[in-house]
Amino acid sequence: MNNKPFRLKRSAVATAVGLCLIGGGFAMAQQQPLEPVQWDKRRLDQLDRNVRRLERALTQRNAAGQPVLVEPDPEVVVLQGQVEIFERRLGDLEATFRRVNAESERLTFDLDEANRNNRELSSRVGTLENRLKQMEEEAELNAPIEANSPTGNAAGDLQAAMRLSGDDARRGMRALETVTVTWPDTPQAREAFSRLGDMYVASRDNAGAVSFYAQALNGWPRTPWAAETTLKLAEALRVTDRKTQACATLTDFTRRYGEAATAQQKTRATQMRSRAECS
Repeated sequence: MNNKPFRLKRSAVATAVGLCLIGGGFAMAQQQPLEPVQWDKRRLDQLDRNVRRLERALTQRNAAGQPVLVEPDPEVVVLQGQVEIFERRLGDLEATFRRVNAESERLTFDLDEANRNNRELSSRVGTLENRLKQMEEEAELNAPIEANSPTGNAAGDLQAAMRLSGDDARRGMRALETVTVTWPDTPQAREAFSRLGDMYVASRDNAGAVSFYAQALNGWPRTPWAAETTLKLAEALRVTDRKTQACATLTDFTRRYGEAATAQQKTRATQMRSRAECS
């Protein structure tokens, strides 16, 4: 018998190795697809006997110094090489994925920081815009009063100023003062002074109201609001501790507007005389 290692041909090796791999739970690729085998107890027993017979033959040859060398299937070698290539590529992809993840985390952090900065900048810009708006409003409201007629006539300007007073007190006051400057010595200017006095009283500035009421009553106008404005002037004088002037104003009320005054106004005048301790 030849002492050289026994080499199985490719077909014999494929058959033997196939049987071994099937017994261990693996499958080897074949050249041609086989018909599916119906495994029953008889076939399984036969397969078991064949595997045991093959094992004994291999053991005997190895014991006799004639080891069986199974040449690797070239297709298996190719597949192993491809697997190694795939593994390297997979490693490269994993490394790339890790780099992308790290870059994504960095970009996310940068984006969050940029958003925070944008919010802070937006807040600061909003604050500055509000301050600028307030400064513009203050500059507008504190600018010198100049003659200006939005409607082109005194009555229209007065009505517009009174409507504005209901929505914006400061702008309304400025509009009423504009009426007094634009249309001096008119009934509308005197009524605007009276309205200004009311607004100063509402803001608890009775001293300021006295001046406007006095200007409204300059010349003792014969208008529907004159009697009421006289009583308001007297009350503002009393509140600011000018009782003598308050009593004199109440005397003027009786002399100039007493006949046309309402019963309620006359009652109020009597009560105000008592509070001012008029003689």
